[in-house]
Amino acid sequence: MHIDWMIAVAAAIVGFTVGLTGMGGGALMTPILLIFFGVSPTAAVSSDLVAAMVMKPVGGGVHIRRRTVRWELVRWLCVGSIPAAFAGVLLLHATGDTQTVQNVTKALLGVTLALAAAALVFRSWLQARRSAAARAGRRETLSSDDRIRVNVPVTVLVGLVGGFLVGLTSVGSGSIVIVCLMLLYPKLRGAQLVGTDLVQAIPLVGSAAIAHIIVGDLQLGLTASILIGSLPAVYVGARLSSKAPDGLIRPALVFVLLASSLKLLDVPTLPLAVVLVAVALLGIPLWGAVDAAGYPGEAWLRAGLRRERWVRWQALAAPVGIGFAVAVAYFAMARPQLLAAVERLGE
Repeated sequence: MHIDWMIAVAAAIVGFTVGLTGMGGGALMTPILLIFFGVSPTAAVSSDLVAAMVMKPVGGGVHIRRRTVRWELVRWLCVGSIPAAFAGVLLLHATGDTQTVQNVTKALLGVTLALAAAALVFRSWLQARRSAAARAGRRETLSSDDRIRVNVPVTVLVGLVGGFLVGLTSVGSGSIVIVCLMLLYPKLRGAQLVGTDLVQAIPLVGSAAIAHIIVGDLQLGLTASILIGSLPAVYVGARLSSKAPDGLIRPALVFVLLASSLKLLDVPTLPLAVVLVAVALLGIPLWGAVDAAGYPGEAWLRAGLRRERWVRWQALAAPVGIGFAVAVAYFAMARPQLLAAVERLGE
């Protein structure tokens, strides 16, 4: 068994990011293996799934002890996701010869990464709305003892789609499924969402990993390299998560996911560069302007900042490139002050 220490270093970076942000590691690790290390798509997907099968129970156990897992949702999600993940792998390998399977996996991964990037943006917007409603006293949340009315058909469908995506690409559990849960069950608290999604992902990735092992995709040395780097880094990242500049990390992750998606879809270099420059110069400042506008005026006053100035400079200066620099300053400096002011308002 050969350990690739460069892959271990890359896995450590990904693991630290996962611990810091709570997003799924497959959305970062799998494209890195393909783009920078030339690993075949199916080997990258299977090895990342087996590594996740080892790591998921660690985080899941924490949420189980804290009673932030909604077992009624886990049960119905698994009804859809476990067979879908297993079947997805078998159907993929029935599409043709080895090269066809690799090409299909690569294309599906590119599309799924684009969906994950969109889901991350939508999740940030949705979380901002939920927080604003909570501050205004308009949002009801469920305690661990409260019952929840489960929409069984739709929940099973979410599990089925999520399981199919995870089986084919290793991406979807920590990015797409959790957004669906936020929309379906708006009364769930953030910890309950994360805990439920994390625990339902344990049998999900297990099913997908077993299917990949059966069809012979697994490379043991690659999996070991990922685990050696990611396991300690996930722990360190999780310990530092409360101090992480979340507002700055998420736009960067969206940019990386989009870049990886376009690269895997074989978009030519010039259009790829144009799209990424447009996202950086226009998309991120507009995201920052919308985010800034969502904070109440009292929070801005407490932070000693002017909302109109930050919103205007990001939105209006975006087309000429200045908005990007202002957005970086907003996410790095102004937004943490606003979050602190919001916490003081709730005291």
